[in-house]
Amino acid sequence: MTGQNTAGGQDTTHGQDPADGAVAAGQRLALDLADPRLLREQGLAGVARATMARIRAGDVGSLPVIVGLVVIVVIFQVANPTFLSSANLVSLASQVASTGVIALGVVLVLLLGEIDLSVGSVSGAAAAILAVSNVNHGLSPGLSVLLAVGAGAVIGLVHGLLFTRFGVPSFVITLAGLLVWQGVQRQVLSRTGTINLPRGGGLLRFGEFRYFGYVGSAVIAAVLVGAFLATQLTRRRERIRAGLLAPPPSLIAIKAGTLALLAAAVIYTLCQDLGVPYIFVVFLTLVVVVEWVLRRTRYGRAIFAIGGNIEAARRAGLRVDLVRASVFVLASTLAATGGVIEAMRSGSAGRDTGTGDVLINAIAAAVIGGASLFGGRSRRYAALLGILVIGAIPNGLNLLNLSDELRFIITGSVLLAAVIVDAVTRRGREATGTG
Repeated sequence: MTGQNTAGGQDTTHGQDPADGAVAAGQRLALDLADPRLLREQGLAGVARATMARIRAGDVGSLPVIVGLVVIVVIFQVANPTFLSSANLVSLASQVASTGVIALGVVLVLLLGEIDLSVGSVSGAAAAILAVSNVNHGLSPGLSVLLAVGAGAVIGLVHGLLFTRFGVPSFVITLAGLLVWQGVQRQVLSRTGTINLPRGGGLLRFGEFRYFGYVGSAVIAAVLVGAFLATQLTRRRERIRAGLLAPPPSLIAIKAGTLALLAAAVIYTLCQDLGVPYIFVVFLTLVVVVEWVLRRTRYGRAIFAIGGNIEAARRAGLRVDLVRASVFVLASTLAATGGVIEAMRSGSAGRDTGTGDVLINAIAAAVIGGASLFGGRSRRYAALLGILVIGAIPNGLNLLNLSDELRFIITGSVLLAAVIVDAVTRRGREATGTG
């Protein structure tokens, strides 16, 4: 049997007989030759040809969401020139951080081919625990954050054990969790309803009043670009050492240069106003860490393999139940972290924290960004791309003084379009033997 790891378009084969191994080897060779990141001898021209071949075969990558985001930005900027102003982009960066962190956890669960409907309620419960422990019980900000995030991890462990031990569908478990943890949130808040974080306290200062200026932002950008460049060069050396095709140095240089220019543009724009919000940097850091774990570790490859073909993963010797339970722990931990960030950003925790469209936006961001509902496949930085789309829509509509009804219609339409693109490209990959 063959377990598929779609991270980076590679197939990993476990426990095959010789005939299956020969077929899989041929498939891997075909994929290598079609993957523009692996071309070395043909240079950039070969990369361009292979990229077009992949698009024609149905593997469009993150192109649809990037094009969609550009279209949304252009429309709102034309309609209201303040959309791309420094002040509005700083506000947008702060607004998307909490839901973006929650969407990261949703991406992990979707990779298994499962769903978690409780992330909004978990974020609300964590925010309530944070506020009560810090305000009512006088715990330090750091300890209050650890308590709230730890509660999210415990909740995820409960979900994971129910899922793996009793075989209850994740939809049912997390639907029940949506109600249970919302009830816990209200019980924690008791009759108070809303608890305001102390003015001048560490939590509120971090979430609402802390921004990186030019120097701090430049250092962070340099670290990210340097890490990207080092990772790409290391990967290239590993592939050459193994006798595999590797991306040309010119392609790596172009990618690193593009990333540096994009970071410089963002930093310059945001620093024209307050700067880069601390909470947005936290979100970006978590995005990078999760992506590294998924693409570069055995644990991440196991998640892809289980989501792609659970039976093949079992026969390959993967500890399926342990991995699946751990993913639910991570999802709830990230949801709790998102709730903590939202409480610090808004300066309070109430009965409405984590409710409303938080759940829908987190799931929509994950799917729009490229996490497949069929499991086992996700585009790089899905949560980041998706949350930028989800965040830009209400932000732009608010600037135009348009109604929430229109926001729901547009968001739902974009989500449906993303699912249709996923389904169509999946059929294309299956038809060409690359899915």
